[in-house]
Amino acid sequence: MSDPILKPVLPGIALRRWRLLHRVKQTHAAQLFNVTQSTISRWESGVQAMEPAAQQQLERLLGARLNSAADQALARLVNESQRPMHLICDVSHRLLACSPARAAEFSRPLSELLGQSLWRYATAEILLRESALASSGWHEIQAPAAVEFVTGRNDSEIVPIRQSLCRWTRIALSDGTATRLVETL
Repeated sequence: MSDPILKPVLPGIALRRWRLLHRVKQTHAAQLFNVTQSTISRWESGVQAMEPAAQQQLERLLGARLNSAADQALARLVNESQRPMHLICDVSHRLLACSPARAAEFSRPLSELLGQSLWRYATAEILLRESALASSGWHEIQAPAAVEFVTGRNDSEIVPIRQSLCRWTRIALSDGTATRLVETL
């Protein structure tokens, strides 16, 4: 089963946000995607759907990577936390860092899950909360500080989610890509 990487955020909206964060004009984005400037405009306005290859290219552009020393320090804070938490890419939901308390809940070694999307393990409540993020301003540069909600539970043995209070905090990395700190409260 393929992960719906950009499903929660429309690709055109994500592309526009990336362009604004990186100060890329539509004409330059058109060169990157090998399309016309008007195609970029139609994608961003939602008038035209992106082709699968263009969506994959966008996913690569938007994917959070822990490249800088500051980003790696953030990952170390998560990895060394005593609390159950993990850090994911806000776009792809790929696992970037995980506390020992959270990793102890997994039935697979953490090394097998790092870099993998956790989207497939989401509960109905998480899916609902995710779908409401765009209207809350979550994906804007000045995102809300955090969102708290009750997670519901899943039946996964690999990445089990028990019903609990959860907090999502959006954290921008040094290159402007977004991550999400997921804490069990």
